[in-house]
Amino acid sequence: MTELRKRRTQKCLEEPTIQEEVKSVAVAAAGACLEESVRKDEGKRACPCAEEIASKEEEEKEEVRTEKTASTGSKDTKSKSAFHQWVKVFFGSWAAIASGMLYAVYLSTFHERKFWFSSRQDLEREISFQADSGLYYYYYKKMLQATSIQEGLFELTHDNKTLSLRTLNSVQQINLYPEVFTGILYRITGSQEAIEPVYFYIGIIFGLQAVYVTALYVTSWMLSGTWMAGMLTVVWYIINRIDTTRVEHTIPLRENWALPYFALQVGALTGYLKTNINSTMGMFSYLLMCASTFAFIMMWEISHYVLFVQAFSLFLLDCLDLIQSRKVTDVYRMYLVCLALGYFMQFRNSALLASPLLSFIGGSHLAKYIQQNLKKGHFIARLMKLLLHFYLVFTVSVTLNLVIKKMVPHEENEHILKFFEAKFDLNTTRDFNTNLLLCQETFQTPSQEFFIRLTQTCLLPFFMSVLLICLFSTLEVVSRKFRDVPQKSDGSLENMVIGERPEVVYHMLHMVLFGSLALMFQGLKYLWTPYACMFTAFGVCSPEIWMTVFKWLRLRTVPPVLLALMLSTAVPTIIGFSMWKDFFPDVMAELSQLQEFYDSDTVELMNWIKRQTPTAAVFAGSMQLMGTVKLCTGRTVTTHPLYSDRDLRKRTEEIYQVYSRRSAEDIYMILMSYKADYVIIEEGICNDMGPVKGCRVKDLLDVANGHILYSEGDSDANYAFSLYGRFCHEIKLDYSPYVNYFTRVYWNRSYRMYKVNTLISFQY
Repeated sequence: MTELRKRRTQKCLEEPTIQEEVKSVAVAAAGACLEESVRKDEGKRACPCAEEIASKEEEEKEEVRTEKTASTGSKDTKSKSAFHQWVKVFFGSWAAIASGMLYAVYLSTFHERKFWFSSRQDLEREISFQADSGLYYYYYKKMLQATSIQEGLFELTHDNKTLSLRTLNSVQQINLYPEVFTGILYRITGSQEAIEPVYFYIGIIFGLQAVYVTALYVTSWMLSGTWMAGMLTVVWYIINRIDTTRVEHTIPLRENWALPYFALQVGALTGYLKTNINSTMGMFSYLLMCASTFAFIMMWEISHYVLFVQAFSLFLLDCLDLIQSRKVTDVYRMYLVCLALGYFMQFRNSALLASPLLSFIGGSHLAKYIQQNLKKGHFIARLMKLLLHFYLVFTVSVTLNLVIKKMVPHEENEHILKFFEAKFDLNTTRDFNTNLLLCQETFQTPSQEFFIRLTQTCLLPFFMSVLLICLFSTLEVVSRKFRDVPQKSDGSLENMVIGERPEVVYHMLHMVLFGSLALMFQGLKYLWTPYACMFTAFGVCSPEIWMTVFKWLRLRTVPPVLLALMLSTAVPTIIGFSMWKDFFPDVMAELSQLQEFYDSDTVELMNWIKRQTPTAAVFAGSMQLMGTVKLCTGRTVTTHPLYSDRDLRKRTEEIYQVYSRRSAEDIYMILMSYKADYVIIEEGICNDMGPVKGCRVKDLLDVANGHILYSEGDSDANYAFSLYGRFCHEIKLDYSPYVNYFTRVYWNRSYRMYKVNTLISFQY
């Protein structure tokens, strides 16, 4: 019996080494062993393996139950998180669409209150399109008056009824692609019976403004992760609308067509630059970026300059090793494809070949090919390589641009160079057209009121704070990369570094570069201020910005993550309610005010021209007035507001001589050289007493003709000797020889019209 007990005990002790398939046999042996040990005390220590086996079985069962519970809990958590994300996207998307639509409704209501379109006749409506806006709308109307789309395109590309003695490709010369597309859309949609052409035209532009606002909303949302930033963007955009858009006053401007597409492009680029984007969204962002870039190039003749600044921002991102080089290369390829398509679609537009964008892309690729190991080495070595890389890119780009301009002559180069030399005081010029451009408000520096308005709406103070935080964080990240210090960011809010996000750094560079340009040219504030609204709203609503500040302050008394989440919600809410209280009543008051735009003198002049002059008559006058004459009467003119080439600039200067100190014979010969039948003199230009010294048209003409000289350091002008008085004054006196060359046929308070005599009879 003792021998049997020993064998059973030995068998039990060997059981833990047996495989899982014989576990049931071990359990049975352990039971027998336990029964035997009850009868004898020494059996108590003979079978400890049974307890071990039982405990292991219980542990395995507990692990299985725990795993099932954990998997069920994780599935529930994931489903709840996905549901919350879906709800967030749903309501945020509806808010974005609603914001855009409400802004379009606001623009339409404001336009109706100001111009009373619904109660005006066609002539009075057309006069509301001032200067170059009127010329754009004229070509849209001409496109619709043609019997077919093909005939309309032919008339626009072979236009011999706009300028005397010249046939134009107006689509290429004046960039009429928006009017062409809108005219075709109006025809193919069958809108002739549903809506008037003018309402369709301005409706398309207001719809694009809705897209503009929505794109800014979504971009700010993507940067901050909360749609509250989008709402704050829209609020700031509308409150600062004096400095964000000109659509309320000059509807058909090219920028009003183009900037919505640029906003779409920037939004798509923001999504494409994100590091955590999946392949599907990456492809969608890239395709949207391609389509919007091409549309932007087609809509605005200076779009390639804007894209050049954007390309330079991406170049800096790549040089500082803040983005994957592959993504920058893909964007550059997209630029090349869009430039090539634009070149052929715009009748082989040489301006796109001579653009700095094309030269810069070529220069950056060649410099990168020369420097293979730009992002390797210790701190000093990388810094020296970076400086050398900047020098190579600059040198190669400038050289390539000069070579292209030699191969593809571009007549605008001399004019633009002369303008920049005069703008930055590198040279003085007496050229009339250059000085006329310098005197325009668009090319002057922003006034002090601009900064005061942005400060009053709290935009400028918060913008500077967000910009400085992003700038210092980016410098910190770049310093670590150059010193090969490993980054600690793991994607969580607590360890997130705002300077590591390439899309944020891109927008920071975007703000700095376009802001610098806006400080030199006031017209570029419409490219900077909308994105300042978006960027500031992102910074105020982003917990990462607040966490970055708390890390620098080494905050320990309060949990920084919790405080960042609270402030990113509370601060924008306070700002929103504050602006609602201070500015919303003013916005609603503008809609309730009954404004009126009615120029009776211009209406009378246009009606008289339509009734009393031949259809083939040619008119001469100021650029702005000729745009109105062309739109309202259809008569041929000697010049128009969109003087984009050398011949038109020459025409403009010569026609403006009616306000200079020239003889009647000189003016007569100039007008006859352009086959002008009538000349219109504006009292506002002839008797201009504007406050800006040297920027009146007659002052610019006197400088160009050598009749007035400004000595350096003198506050008064030195007048040179002239044999003749100012033509626009002298002709009013009706004495010889002026009455021999010209006959007054119409006048009112604002205009005087003279017929250019073909037969001269000298009377003394």
